[in-house]
Amino acid sequence: MFRRVWIGLIALALMSFLAGSAVIAASNGRGHTIRVVERATSDAVVDLGASGDTVGDLLAFGNDVFDAANVNKVGRDEGSCARTNPGLAWECSWTTILSGGSLTVQGPFYDDLRDSQLAITGGTGKYRNARGEMTLHARNAGGTEFDFTFHLVG
Repeated sequence: MFRRVWIGLIALALMSFLAGSAVIAASNGRGHTIRVVERATSDAVVDLGASGDTVGDLLAFGNDVFDAANVNKVGRDEGSCARTNPGLAWECSWTTILSGGSLTVQGPFYDDLRDSQLAITGGTGKYRNARGEMTLHARNAGGTEFDFTFHLVG
């Protein structure tokens, strides 16, 4: 009887832990995947140099990040993008801060909201040896919510 109660408590604790996980992580034998959703509420463009959309303008942000279901807040991000190709693309670098550490990425963000592939340039905490790439996908036409899918290798 005691053994069944003990096993039941362990199973309940494990299910509670998994249900409360900050992100979805899936193993594929070569690494794992982390999926979160950014709600872009703080984005601000600073018009530098010539007036209007020109090379060198700055996009700065610090937004909340939610689980893959876009329900529970699991962290935040902070970073910036420099305008490299007016009307077409920005070059971005940011950090996504999650429970247990952070992941840093660098790469393009396209004005037409097509998917971008960014390099994972490092991490901290449990992500300290992070490498791989992140896919950025616009969830809506307004560009206010984005899926971040981190493909970690190693």
